Amino acid sequence: MNVLLVDDDYFVVTALESKIDWQALSIELIYTAYNVSQAKEILQQHAVDILICDIEMPQGSGLELLAWIREERYRVQTIFLTNYADFNYAQKAIELQSFDYFLKPIEFDKLALIIRKAANKASEERSIEEAAREGLLWKKNQNRLLELFWRKLITGKSFPSEPRAIQRVMEEQHLPYQLSDRFTPLIIKVFPHDGSLGKNDKDLFDYALLNVLNELLRSPLYKVETVLEYTENHWVVILQWSAEPSTGQIEDTCASLIPKANRFLKCDVYCHLGLTESLAAVHPMIRQLIHLNEEMINIRNQVFRIDQRPVDEAAYIPPDLELLERLLSDGDASAFCAEISRYLHELTGRQALNVSALRQFRLDLMQMIYSFLKQREIQAHKLYSGSTTDQLFQQSLQSIEDMEQYIAYLVDTALAYRTFAEKPNSVVEEIKLYISKHIGEDLTRNSLAETVYLNPDYLARLFKKETGVPLGNYIIETRIQMAKHWLATSQMPVHMIAGKVGYANDSYFSRLFKQECGLTPYEFRHKQQKDRLG
Repeated sequence: MNVLLVDDDYFVVTALESKIDWQALSIELIYTAYNVSQAKEILQQHAVDILICDIEMPQGSGLELLAWIREERYRVQTIFLTNYADFNYAQKAIELQSFDYFLKPIEFDKLALIIRKAANKASEERSIEEAAREGLLWKKNQNRLLELFWRKLITGKSFPSEPRAIQRVMEEQHLPYQLSDRFTPLIIKVFPHDGSLGKNDKDLFDYALLNVLNELLRSPLYKVETVLEYTENHWVVILQWSAEPSTGQIEDTCASLIPKANRFLKCDVYCHLGLTESLAAVHPMIRQLIHLNEEMINIRNQVFRIDQRPVDEAAYIPPDLELLERLLSDGDASAFCAEISRYLHELTGRQALNVSALRQFRLDLMQMIYSFLKQREIQAHKLYSGSTTDQLFQQSLQSIEDMEQYIAYLVDTALAYRTFAEKPNSVVEEIKLYISKHIGEDLTRNSLAETVYLNPDYLARLFKKETGVPLGNYIIETRIQMAKHWLATSQMPVHMIAGKVGYANDSYFSRLFKQECGLTPYEFRHKQQKDRLG
């Protein structure tokens, strides 16, 4: 397989040549060009499978080169490089059926993955062409039938349960199986780290994960029949044995996946290994494996077998809540989280922790922390509103580590805000600043309390205690002072000034202004002008 690198910048071409492991990507020849004209000559003289091309070049753009390639009917997978995230460029690249669109500066590891995908696509298209020439396109259809068969079997949708019905499906679709064939299902769950491909570019991450699995799951004893993501980041792998099954070997392979995933994919992994069953019995085994995986609390970077002792259905035993309440009251977040970790790992070690128990544990801890905040007049439901809380809450039952992260977030946020709320001057200054920035909005005791997550009645008492002025009076005074400033320094009509300081009714504003200042807004403005003149 060959590649052509096109860029008017010599150093970019040199970097692409030297910083990508082309041999690992099965690239045999690398051609280089520094403008569109040179690229066309190479394409006319040599077979090129992959084109990596800059878009902006002084003697013709990469888009023009791809348009010419399409006209000449060359089968080339094109990856564009560009300094600009220009929608028009991206749209034109899509219209010309480019393979990918990559922004500079170049991340070579990520680009290598894209090149590998392009090489696989080029190889697949070449195989299809050869199959077509040999009249063997039915093989492609056969692969689709196999994929559909396993998808239905794994998801349970429209899958026959009786052995005779399964046999009939295999005969009708000419599937290469017998009811006695032996299969082992396993579930692989991945936990992408923040900032990794799994968080930022899932398609590319999934491609990299499949590459790692295909490298690891190679053996003369079995072959991989399918790898399917049945829910996000949950994958089912089906292995067919050609010899006596060896679950120990699969367990070792899963164990070797963990450090590779940690290092190369920047994610944690959990593997759950099912029992080996005949084709007639593999569907219930998969359903049992999926169900158990949903009920179990995952421990990251561990391998678990379905035949290990399941989680006990013992009654939920809460942690030492009195100790936790004392640590929380003392503000000792580190000791609090350490006690949570000890408790969770102790239950896991005794295999006495399932999703139901963890859900009750989460409820106990949330009630404790919410009560802690309520006692300090802090509105927890406001403090914890937002996407971060929602995301951590949803993830908290996925694994012990996720639950620890969620509880640590609740505790750290609660203690940090308690510290803020215990400084009345800070709270009052925050309210004053908010009022000054939102003077034209509808400012009420409730809306202001929401900005500092405090009980409205408590905020009103606190504000008056610190300033000597009721909160409502302070808002009026601030609005009047702002109105006086605009009346004295601008020619804005009075009704506009009234709106800018939060009064939709200018008649009411005028009455209030006179009540506070002894003059109407018009009289105040006139007096200011007269004083300046003289």
